Amino acid sequence: MSPPLVGENAGTNKKSCSEPSCDAHCSCNSDSSSCPSSSSPPPLLVSLHSEKVRRVVTASMKGFSIGAALKGGLALFSVLARLRRTRSSPKVQVFTSSEGIALTVKEALRYGLFLGTFAGTFASIDELIASLGGQHRTGRWRALVAGLIAGPSMLLTGPNEQHTSLAIYILLRAAVLASRCGIKSNRFGYICKPLTWNHGDIFLMCLSSSQILSAYILRQESLPPSYKSFLNKHGGKDLSILQGLKDIASGLPFTNLEVIEEYYKSTGVDIKLDPEMKIPCPIIHGKQSCSTHVLSFFVQGYKRALPVYLPVYLIPALIVHRWGLLKRPCLILAKSILGTARSSLFLSVYCSSAWLWTCVLFRLLKRCNVPMVAMGTFPTGLALAIEKKSRRMEISLYCLARAIESFFTCMADAGYLPRSKKFKRADVAIFSISTAIIMHCYAQERQVFRSKYLNVLDWVFGVPAVPSPSKERKKHRAL
Repeated sequence: MSPPLVGENAGTNKKSCSEPSCDAHCSCNSDSSSCPSSSSPPPLLVSLHSEKVRRVVTASMKGFSIGAALKGGLALFSVLARLRRTRSSPKVQVFTSSEGIALTVKEALRYGLFLGTFAGTFASIDELIASLGGQHRTGRWRALVAGLIAGPSMLLTGPNEQHTSLAIYILLRAAVLASRCGIKSNRFGYICKPLTWNHGDIFLMCLSSSQILSAYILRQESLPPSYKSFLNKHGGKDLSILQGLKDIASGLPFTNLEVIEEYYKSTGVDIKLDPEMKIPCPIIHGKQSCSTHVLSFFVQGYKRALPVYLPVYLIPALIVHRWGLLKRPCLILAKSILGTARSSLFLSVYCSSAWLWTCVLFRLLKRCNVPMVAMGTFPTGLALAIEKKSRRMEISLYCLARAIESFFTCMADAGYLPRSKKFKRADVAIFSISTAIIMHCYAQERQVFRSKYLNVLDWVFGVPAVPSPSKERKKHRAL
């Protein structure tokens, strides 16, 4: 039963607006049909909730599409390369097309779920904290917490899959963003000043190359399996040659000179290797001279590099510049082809110069040892100057992440570092901390991002602008 009507409304069909929910939406003289009941949420609140849900669902779908497209595309190119090797070489393990399709779909789904869950979790936590504490009051730390909580979504790539290299790479990206923020700071600007060096990216690449290429020759087990496979392919040398080079650099007796001779004989080169040799040039390039070997290796290396960079440029062009392809397809495709050619030139020069510098150093000093391998592979990083300036830091950080992992693995194997048996998923913890920093910078220090990365982040996450305190108070009063 309705409460009795009093005052000027007595004896009419009007009702008093004593309900709090009616304050912003109806007047005391309004008809009862125009005043929503206390159990029904205001239209503005419904609109806001639907907008938040739409953002979470959209972020999840976009994250899934990016993860599935990138990883699926790279997996597809890898599968095609394996199928090609299977048909061309009887020694390669048989790999069928059905297995390749299954592998591609599996990788695409795993990484799609990973990025989709990450994006959806971040958007959900971001909206939840904003709803509970207010966008302005939580603006300084909300994205940091959301990025930290979303980080463990990496586990969806496989509970037994270690992603130490990826985690270190993301940590380095976070460090770069944090350093850019520090450069602008009056308090920390002088500390971060060395990070503004024009050619610091090339120096990092040289430093990384010294560790990575030394490990490629001396301790391949310290490298991630996928990266080791990549180096073995583009290093262009049979494993028997690398073993012989490792023996002479380590000062050990040769264990496989006959195997190396048999390998060269299978390529049409009849050579007899001296077990007393001091420099390993005959092992590295047989009867070729050092200069002839570098030129022929460069041509072969360029052919190997082209399939690597085609998906690197074409897939982002389809995702990031999808609308531009409809308006100016020739320009975007031309830039993608030019970028592929340029990056392939970098990789082929990088690999061929590694053998050039080591051969020059070995012949100059008339000996070969571990420190000389490290010194000979250091200037290899100069090849990074071929790449665009905007890509140099990205490549150097990618290689630095693998160099750091390899270095600490070598230190642990040598007994200089303790191995932790309790904390087995350090990669997830590192990734979570890194994504917290990155997402905080994205929400609060957007100017430290390059425009192309910022466009992708905006497209996926759509972090709303933080309103001023006065606007936020008005919004809460309206609710």
